[in-house]
Amino acid sequence: MAKPAAREPQRRNARSNRARILATARRELGRNPDITLEELARAAGVVRRTLFGHFPGRAALLEALVEEASESLQGAAAAAARPSEPADRALAYFLLSTWPVGDRYRMLLAVTRRDLGADSVGEILRPARDEVAAILERGQRDGVFHTHLPPAVLSAGLEAMTVALLEQVNTGALEDDGTRATVAMLIAAGVPREEASAVVDAVAAALSE
Repeated sequence: MAKPAAREPQRRNARSNRARILATARRELGRNPDITLEELARAAGVVRRTLFGHFPGRAALLEALVEEASESLQGAAAAAARPSEPADRALAYFLLSTWPVGDRYRMLLAVTRRDLGADSVGEILRPARDEVAAILERGQRDGVFHTHLPPAVLSAGLEAMTVALLEQVNTGALEDDGTRATVAMLIAAGVPREEASAVVDAVAAALSE
C-alpha cells in the first residue's frame, strides 16, 4: 500500500530533473552549441543515465526545447494581441511582449536550424509570423506602414532583423530590453523615427503598469 504514495515524490523529482536539464541546455547551448549530452548532464548536476532517461539523444533534447519555445511564444503572442489598437501600437505591443521569449531562446534558432532543419525553426516562429503579417497588412491598409513591400515579405524582413539583433545581444555587442529593437522595427516598417520612439515609450510604460 505504501508504493502508490511513493510514486508522487518520484514523479516530482523526475519533473524537477527534466526542468533543470532543459534550463541548463538553454544556458549552455548559448555558450557552446556543440556541447555534448554528457557535459550537459554534469552542468545540470545529474548523472548521465538520468539525462538519457529523459532525452535519449541530442535531437530529442532539441525537440523538447523547440516545443517549449513554441508554447512560450504562442502564449506571449496571445497575451500581446491588441486588435483594437492602431497598427503601430499593436506591433509595438507584440514585439515588446515577445522579445523576452526571443531573448530566452535566441541560442536555439541557430542550433535548431543546423541540427533539426529550417522546418523546426519555422515551427517556433509560425505564431509570430502570422501575427506580425496580420498587423502589417492592417497597418498598410490604414496608411501606418509603407506599402513598398507586401506584408508577408515585410514580415520576413522584420523577422530576419529581429534574429540578427538577438544574435548581437548574444555576442554582447548590444544591450537591449527590446525597446531599441522595437523602435528599429517600427522605423523599418515605415514609421518616422520620433513617432516610433514615442509609440514604444508609451507601450513600454503601459506594459510596466
